[in-house]
Amino acid sequence: MKLKSKAEPVSQIADVQSSPDTRRLPIDKVGIKDIRHPVLVKDRSQGVQHTIACFKMYVELPHNFKGTHMSRFVEILNSYDIEISVESFKDMLAEMSKRLEADVGHIEMSFPYFINKSAPVTGVKSLMDYQVTFLGEIRGGRDIMTIKVVVPVTSLCPCSKEISEYGAHNQRSHVTLTVRANTFVWIEDLIDLVERQASCELYGLLKRPDEKHVTERAYENPKFVEDMVRDIAAALNDDPRIDAYVVESENFESIHNHSAYAMIKKDKTLKS
Repeated sequence: MKLKSKAEPVSQIADVQSSPDTRRLPIDKVGIKDIRHPVLVKDRSQGVQHTIACFKMYVELPHNFKGTHMSRFVEILNSYDIEISVESFKDMLAEMSKRLEADVGHIEMSFPYFINKSAPVTGVKSLMDYQVTFLGEIRGGRDIMTIKVVVPVTSLCPCSKEISEYGAHNQRSHVTLTVRANTFVWIEDLIDLVERQASCELYGLLKRPDEKHVTERAYENPKFVEDMVRDIAAALNDDPRIDAYVVESENFESIHNHSAYAMIKKDKTLKS
């Protein structure tokens, strides 16, 4: 049996992925997922922020191709050692579609994003982390970009406050906001918008005067899960930068063995 030479040119090595497939079954998404890569993300206060992102990269595969070229996804990712922004994310999406000869492509980039927050009374600073995801889809040369951010907040039950002689039950809530914008929007702008509509925002570090403040603020600002999504949706409706959104709130109930959930979605570009 003749052994292949280690120095054999790449052009002479069989390209199995490009061989034909006869099952006539296209694949909606094929690619790589959960690959980590260092990135720089625009930061409203510091200019840029270093973080680690987890990527998912997929393309549509026509029925007549056996497989896609997985190595090209990694090559594309490693060619972007610069700041990742909405603009460069679009460039990456277009390059992936072109190099893999795909009409449809998807990229998701999820990363922790940190904000140095000051406590409301003492001003002591501490970091808060938020989970952010850039999502991009290209279809027939047209790209669609969305940003998703998960914002933890406090919610206090209006019913509990009304019926109790003293106190009211509250809980931590996760608000998930997904938006499509028509211009650049800071990640911090989206976080601020959500936190303003909560019973109270969260902080990494609080001293006793701060704890008193946030406890009383939540008590004076009760919100059902329904109130939370409606108030955030109303703020998004008034923001001309936002074309479409999905706002979800999950309240991790402190007196029940279940969560409360509500969701509103809207595409402002569609005529009602």
